[in-house]
Amino acid sequence: MPSETTIIPQPEAALPIQAFDNILGRRIIDLHRWAVREGLQGTSVEQLFNGFCRQLVADGVKLWRGYAAMRTLHPQWSGYGFTWKREHTAIHEEQFERGTNDGPGFSTSPVHHLLTRAEAGEANPRIRRRLLAGAAERDFSVLEEFYAAGATDYYAQVFAFGEGEQSSLPGVFFSFTSDGPDGFGPDDLVLIQTALPGLALAIKSDAAHVIAAGLLAAYLGADAARRVHAGAIERGSVESVHAVVWYADIRGFTGIADSESGLNVVRLLDEVFETLTAPLRRRGGQVMKFIGDGMLATFAFDNADRSEVCRRALDAVEEAMAALDIMNSGREYTMLPAARVDFALHLGDVLYGNIGAADRLDFTVIGPAVNEVDRIEKLCEPLGRAVLVSSEFAAAADQPDRLVSLGQHMLRGVREPREIFGLASDR
Repeated sequence: MPSETTIIPQPEAALPIQAFDNILGRRIIDLHRWAVREGLQGTSVEQLFNGFCRQLVADGVKLWRGYAAMRTLHPQWSGYGFTWKREHTAIHEEQFERGTNDGPGFSTSPVHHLLTRAEAGEANPRIRRRLLAGAAERDFSVLEEFYAAGATDYYAQVFAFGEGEQSSLPGVFFSFTSDGPDGFGPDDLVLIQTALPGLALAIKSDAAHVIAAGLLAAYLGADAARRVHAGAIERGSVESVHAVVWYADIRGFTGIADSESGLNVVRLLDEVFETLTAPLRRRGGQVMKFIGDGMLATFAFDNADRSEVCRRALDAVEEAMAALDIMNSGREYTMLPAARVDFALHLGDVLYGNIGAADRLDFTVIGPAVNEVDRIEKLCEPLGRAVLVSSEFAAAADQPDRLVSLGQHMLRGVREPREIFGLASDR
């Protein structure tokens, strides 16, 4: 068996010193100015890359295909990519789901090759392959595909974002493919290489905004994230919102936590919370927070019809219950603990906004309606029900065939007894 040979990539030669008082120099300046202007205006990555490729074509570059990709910080997505083709009117965007190992063929791709070099400390590594020069120049499978489609030349480069403590910031990968008879000319490559840092910086600006928005949405919820990102950050700034308050809690969770490993408990919570959240996404519900084994959500009335909002909240409960049954069947089949979830729905005015310490805030809801929905949920087990709603919710929902009165009951901390309703199908 032959021994493996380690090929140490050599850095590309530095760009020649460029005078800017000729035609090429003016093209470089114009393209650089364009990238900086678009970046300052907050142009999206998709529009930036589309515009950059079209600018190259307008400058006479025989560009057939362009590709830009970058990693991101998001619990669901590991990165995204944009493919530009000369014959298409729009860019094709794709997202890479976290945990999918970047897809088939990634480990033998130019992207992986350049990222590995960048991670080893090489500054902005790049490669060029003249596809007509023979099979040795088509040393990545994707280059054979491009060659078969008529491509003649390929250039790719990675720009890393951040150093030291900021080295975890994502960088950006670019590739450009020509189908011109002679591929890229010397001036074409100088133009691309000289203008790319400005484009990378503009993309970094938009990526930072997108990453911040995505992380805020993941940790605060979509509506709260939009408000915080728009500047609603002052402690004590709240507004009164009329909403359905939707609360769910796992019954008997303490026993499960005592008998199962920590990893199994976390996996159970992840499955339950995803099962509960999915119906809310489709119906306008906003998850406010996860509280141990419980979940608090709201359906704001805004200008919508009250009965319609209540029906959507009730539909979300019934869909979640059906999905939980399926989830539990699968868990029991694999000898994992099942989870029974109790639900409570109420409505009222809540205070929505920033509450907390000077350096640690929570964007959440508080108020009597939040306290009461928690008290209502505590009646589920004594009443032998999985779903309970307040009389205020039942009246607003106007669903006499779906909700039945269970009589008057005392709620802890509430002076007068309250009429409680349950689902007619939950017996």
